[in-house]
Amino acid sequence: MSPLHLVLRYSAFAVVATLANLGMQRLVLAGSDQPGAYAAAVFLGTLTGLVIKYLLDKHWIFADYSGGLAAHGRKFSLYTAMGLVTTAIFWGTETLFWLLWGTDTMRELGAVLGLAVGYVVKYRLDRRFVFTEGAVARPA
Repeated sequence: MSPLHLVLRYSAFAVVATLANLGMQRLVLAGSDQPGAYAAAVFLGTLTGLVIKYLLDKHWIFADYSGGLAAHGRKFSLYTAMGLVTTAIFWGTETLFWLLWGTDTMRELGAVLGLAVGYVVKYRLDRRFVFTEGAVARPA
């Protein structure tokens, strides 16, 4: 896969995961006005985006066709661990925008910006530590 094709595909998958994440957040926030709704929305949105992105990345970005519960469990655990750093970037940016402006539009803008930066960092971590034997294109 060419570096350009890799960037386009990875970006498209990031958009899909981001939309799923924000969609889940909207569902949770629309269904509740309780004090913990925001935290639940961010958590469930993140989990939804994580699972979708893992499945897409595993097959279509890193060409990892390993199967079985043990292989998936190990890789998903590593993938999630690498995501902890990038999730902090995402949550921090989203929350900062929410605290500064207090609107859903600005919260979502913060989420999109945080996710964009986080996905760049995440690709590099996943390539180095999670999907080490795949046939991913590695730009110089």
